Amino acid sequence: MLVDFLYLYKVLIDTYFMNTTFSTLFYLKDERKDKNGKAGLYLRITVDGKRSTISLHRKIDPEKWDSRMNKLKGKGTEAEELSTLMTNILHKINRIQNKLIDKGDPFTSQDIKDLYLGKKEKPKMLLEVFDEHNKQMEKLIDIEFALGTYKRYHTTRNHIYKYVKETYSKEDIPVRDVNLRFIRGFEYFLKEKKACNHNSTLKYVNNFKKIIRIAVGNEWISKDPFYNYKIKFKTVEREFLTQKELDKMIRKRIPSERLSIVKDMFVFCCYTGLAYIDIQKLNADNIVTDIDGNFCIQAKRTKTKTQLVIPLLPPAVAILERYQDHPKVIDGECLIPVLSNQKSNEYLKEIAELCGIKKNLTTHLARHTFATTVTLSNGVPIETVGKMLGHKNLRTTQHYAKIIDRKVNDDMKILQEKMASDKKKKGKKNRKK
Repeated sequence: MLVDFLYLYKVLIDTYFMNTTFSTLFYLKDERKDKNGKAGLYLRITVDGKRSTISLHRKIDPEKWDSRMNKLKGKGTEAEELSTLMTNILHKINRIQNKLIDKGDPFTSQDIKDLYLGKKEKPKMLLEVFDEHNKQMEKLIDIEFALGTYKRYHTTRNHIYKYVKETYSKEDIPVRDVNLRFIRGFEYFLKEKKACNHNSTLKYVNNFKKIIRIAVGNEWISKDPFYNYKIKFKTVEREFLTQKELDKMIRKRIPSERLSIVKDMFVFCCYTGLAYIDIQKLNADNIVTDIDGNFCIQAKRTKTKTQLVIPLLPPAVAILERYQDHPKVIDGECLIPVLSNQKSNEYLKEIAELCGIKKNLTTHLARHTFATTVTLSNGVPIETVGKMLGHKNLRTTQHYAKIIDRKVNDDMKILQEKMASDKKKKGKKNRKK
């Protein structure tokens, strides 16, 4: 009767539930025969094509094993005892599977094996891994990471939480459940629900990728779900001020003190290439003289930790002199009393309107202006520009060179069109005569 029951199971049970494939199979490991020619008997559990094995701690003579029926040949005591053991094991395995299905949580063959063997290790949770990473990063702010980098990871973590909450109706999920579908769903969530543009979305996904790589490295997840996911950013045209626009801003008198400070900070960045965080940290110790007695900035870039040496051009020197009697400068807090980056970007919109500039001014646009209008357009070698900007890779600086080349090409097209138009007008006049 037990043999018939085992045959009905066929020992190979295929169950499709919630798109999960589950099967079991008893087999002999012939390659591991002992000195008596016997092989170990194992149970293989397969879930969604991934296997785990459990040893029955029994040695079987391969000649007596019926691989088609998955049982010992004959009807002796040994065969009956083994059939009972195998049936009991299958009952336990299937009860475990049913409980996991009832819970509604995804599971793996390893989960079933661990539960059968009495291992109740709690799976590593996704947001738990993310929080551990962010706590470590927070302690390394200004040592290994910039504050802005930490804030981006913190924001990414919150986006992941909202995505899991909305999509899975849960507070967290096991990190091993992250797959390609999860990643693509997160990308869609950022674009559709959070209204992120393509590049901003991929920056968040890229941050998330680091967390998954940590999980893979610690073997909390067996396969990297990013293996077949390609991150491809779109090329963004970086805006910058022309020399005409920059001169217009410098000449513009602004009565408001708050706007005037922001304008001077922006112009200073246009002539030094400093990022907002770097000008915020700038102090008197960063101003030194070179071998010719000229002033220059000597500092370390916050983002890349690269050393900067930037000669101070006359417009930048004039701005520093303007604020040398400011209380915060006298106290050694700064060289220019800058406002917060958020407020500065907000006020730059007002300044652009006052100056008649139609571009979307931000503190970072000043850095682009330094690279293009102030340096490359005036013949400063690209290698020198890259060093002053603190770029670790020259390819980053080459993007600005392409902008200049494109601008020259566009300007030449305008000139060609103008000359062609003048020639056409001249031809019409000649025909009238």
